[in-house]
Amino acid sequence: MSSTLVIDAHAHCGVQDSFPPQDFEAYRAAASGSDIRTVVMFPPVAEIYDRDDPDFEDTPWWRERRRAANEYLLHLGDEKLAVIPYFFIWNDFAVEQMTPQHQGVKWHRHPDEPRYRYDDPRCAAAVSEIRRRNLPVVLEEELDNTLRFLEEWALGVRVVIPHLGALNGGYEALRRRDAWERENVWADTALAGPGTIRDYVRRFGPSRLLFGSDYPFGDPVGELEKVRRLGLPSEEEAAVLGGNLKRLLAGNRP
Repeated sequence: MSSTLVIDAHAHCGVQDSFPPQDFEAYRAAASGSDIRTVVMFPPVAEIYDRDDPDFEDTPWWRERRRAANEYLLHLGDEKLAVIPYFFIWNDFAVEQMTPQHQGVKWHRHPDEPRYRYDDPRCAAAVSEIRRRNLPVVLEEELDNTLRFLEEWALGVRVVIPHLGALNGGYEALRRRDAWERENVWADTALAGPGTIRDYVRRFGPSRLLFGSDYPFGDPVGELEKVRRLGLPSEEEAAVLGGNLKRLLAGNRP
């Protein structure tokens, strides 16, 4: 087993949405036999909003469900598997619920899902708090909104684009718009193809690339081995598998 510090920077974890099972023990079982010792976790989408209803309107029931989902992550982890909780934000922009334990923000929707209300003054206030704490945002949005987030709505905020952009309009579309060249834009490897990962490293270097599994949709062990099979130089591999995430989070402020 390698001595490299391995951090899975992209995993979903919750107990309110149990299909598929994605509680802490389920992740631990999925990662067993690997040298993943730390994992970034955010709640499952189904615990945050009704993704099947494009006209979804928030309710007190959903607000309580979100609060419980974000709080659940604060009580996970042990000496064998540490958890880094991220706060999943939605249209109530309830950043007052973020605690010092939350080390990042998950900002997520697909094109056919309910929309974030970017014109709501609470959105700007939430971004201001995220910027004040210098928290990274794992942003999964359609292409136009991703670009506006980077260029307008959250200018200068550190953004991690998951799956090397596969669900943000595509790796190549973002490359053509020079998104990957921005110093505040990072990426993760979750479910990305080896060829895409190699192309990213060749063009942009390994310093802003994070290993992620997208559990339960990706297998932590298989996703880890995918990165190791790339044949990166040992220092670059160590950075992608954990060093870069530590450096990213080192910039956070209380």
